[in-house]
Amino acid sequence: MRVLRYSKHRGRPPGFTLIELMVVVVILGILATIIMPRILDRPEQARRMKAKVQIKNFQSALALLKTDTGSFPTTVEGLEALVSDPGVRGWKRGGYIEGGRVPLDPWGNPYIYICPGMQGGDYDLESYGKDGEDGGIEDGADIESWNLDYE
Repeated sequence: MRVLRYSKHRGRPPGFTLIELMVVVVILGILATIIMPRILDRPEQARRMKAKVQIKNFQSALALLKTDTGSFPTTVEGLEALVSDPGVRGWKRGGYIEGGRVPLDPWGNPYIYICPGMQGGDYDLESYGKDGEDGGIEDGADIESWNLDYE
């Protein structure tokens, strides 16, 4: 019976050469520059979509509140009228939003509610977006109830 023996490369330690490691690092760098911007943009896109969905939920809750009370909350009453009784007749116990509190926008800022609306509707409902300022740092930075387009 013959036993085959495999010997390691004599005179050369096992492992990668410096050139092999540099080639791998360069390839990873190229992949990172191509893929990372696409991956990093997704969380911001998800936050914008969440703000749009929350605004739609507020619109539904406000419509129910108007049906029950006959009017939308004033600017002073704000969105808090959806969770706590503003003292108007017809307001339903338990509120119009689950959880008992008005959620903040995905960036941690309160939504802006103005009634009567200045954009031609009954009310304006807006999130200032990532920068938290009206107008935003770029076109389309604000999410507005009168201009909801889904990307």
